Amino acid sequence: MELAVGGGMRRSASHTSLSESDDFELTRLLSKPRINVERQRSFDDRSLSDVSHSGGYGRGGAFDGMYSPGGGLRSLVGTPASSALHSFEPHPIVGDAWEALRRSLVFFRGQPLGTVAAVDHASEEVLNYDQVFVRDFVPSALAFLMNGEPDIVRNFLLKTLLLQGWEKKVDRFKLGEGAMPASFKVMHDAKKGVETLHADFGESAIGRVAPVDSGFWWIILLRAYTKSTGDLTLAETPECQKGMRLILSLCLSEGFDTFPTLLCADGCCMIDRRMGVYGYPIEIQALFFMSLRCALQMLKHDNEGKEFVEKIATRLHALSYHMRSYFWLDFQQLNDIYRYKTEEYSHTAVNKFNVIPDSIPDWLFDFMPCQGGFFIGNVSPARMDFRWFALGNMIAILSSLATPEQSSAIMDLIEERWEELIGEMPLKICYPAIENHEWRIVTGCDPKNTRWSYHNGGSWPVLLWLLTAACIKTGRPQIARRAIDLAERRLLKDGWPEYYDGKLGRYVGKQARKFQTWSIAGYLVAKMMLEDPSHLGMISLEEDRAMLKPVLKRSASWTN
Repeated sequence: MELAVGGGMRRSASHTSLSESDDFELTRLLSKPRINVERQRSFDDRSLSDVSHSGGYGRGGAFDGMYSPGGGLRSLVGTPASSALHSFEPHPIVGDAWEALRRSLVFFRGQPLGTVAAVDHASEEVLNYDQVFVRDFVPSALAFLMNGEPDIVRNFLLKTLLLQGWEKKVDRFKLGEGAMPASFKVMHDAKKGVETLHADFGESAIGRVAPVDSGFWWIILLRAYTKSTGDLTLAETPECQKGMRLILSLCLSEGFDTFPTLLCADGCCMIDRRMGVYGYPIEIQALFFMSLRCALQMLKHDNEGKEFVEKIATRLHALSYHMRSYFWLDFQQLNDIYRYKTEEYSHTAVNKFNVIPDSIPDWLFDFMPCQGGFFIGNVSPARMDFRWFALGNMIAILSSLATPEQSSAIMDLIEERWEELIGEMPLKICYPAIENHEWRIVTGCDPKNTRWSYHNGGSWPVLLWLLTAACIKTGRPQIARRAIDLAERRLLKDGWPEYYDGKLGRYVGKQARKFQTWSIAGYLVAKMMLEDPSHLGMISLEEDRAMLKPVLKRSASWTN
């Protein structure tokens, strides 16, 4: 069934639309033969040191062992193929979830192209929830890949790649060539009988901020598609190779920054409103790290790709050291910061960012368990944002930005602080909420980000798939099972809300859309991964042994 998504939106002021003449390239790419190949060695096993060997990348080496045993089987009853494989009795809401997910499908000239953000017929305000968002589509794409339906993901990857090539302007200012759109919309012209795509690169967004994370998610999804299907041809096309290089050009350009992390504005990621995450937010750094590792596996080692491969390898070494050293917080590290001296100068300084110990918030001393730790929200001169951000920490585990010890400590923290981070509905997007005068200053009195709501301590069901993936990778599936059980009690009954409010996530969000697509897809992905853990290979990267590991005291060595 085709979902009509036209009407109700202004035309973009930029030239970001896709017309019929652009379909020639898409048709050419879609007509290329696909191959499923099983090889001897997984590229996940390769070290960064391999980049010095000329044959390490490109055809014949870049996608070794890509085929995921969980993919390639399509269910005939609309439920996860893995359920049939492993004889799991599906939960009664699984069928409803698949029906709701398929209702969200968007078609472009007869082909499925993505899923809209929400199909909430009860809401009078459409806003941009009738668009296909790059970040929102990722869990939908994973659900379709796990169910043996890769064509929609392939279509999505190719169309967004074509949109990337359009000129992008916001208030007469031209964006970087490699920027990916935040979202796009299918426009129907009934008189002419044609359909076109219109993309939003931030010129229509609240706050007019371009999405930094879209390009990262695109690279990560391209790897997931290749890993699931064994189709090496898509990532190896000149178009996809160029698309990755353009994204990387934006991130790896040289400048004045002394840190390997990526400087960002507020509102550039899932937290798309002002929430005090400007600077070096953990979500962006973790996605940056993961996309670099994915690109390192998929870039050809040819004349154009070789330079990027070398830049990526250098950046990954520096980024992993920086994040593991300065963003990591456990009991011992907190105690060390508490005792910091200030105004230290020279290379021997311990307090390198001149963080004032009095800036440590009171809640943190009670929140930090003796066993457990996490990557804090932000680090910059004289500033540490000690808040917990779920997406960044889960991606840190999946990308192996976190060491095995740190990954285990993050899981320890979740178990120790279950009521605060999970509560009655998984999963807190950040903790704790900011309120009162701090809320006024940090959010600009944002009426949507009030305490324990939306991005300010709200609970987001979509994060369930990331939690489940992290649990499986760290050998803690019981945590995921417990969280999924909580979600299944409410999600269908409440109409698949976008988010929940309250300290425990007890209340449906005050402005939450119903039938939020990524809430639906996130649940399905979590269920399918738990039933068939081989699906984890689509979205997980093993630790690279060549990365330097700083000598830090870890919470794992502490006992109560």
